Amino acid sequence: MLDDLLDDIYHGQERVTQAEIHRRAVAAELPAELLTRISALPQGEYAMDEVADLLGGSAV
Repeated sequence: MLDDLLDDIYHGQERVTQAEIHRRAVAAELPAELLTRISALPQGEYAMDEVADLLGGSAV
């Protein structure tokens, strides 16, 4: 679920803001635990591998 969302968010993008990740996660109705972890990320831009490491995805 998280990996699919990250694939979708990062399609054609190198870095994405925490706010955009959070907005898309809410729209995708991710579980509350994941939304909480995304909300806890510091503001800023993240590469896919960085955010996957922080959130526990595989970023393959």
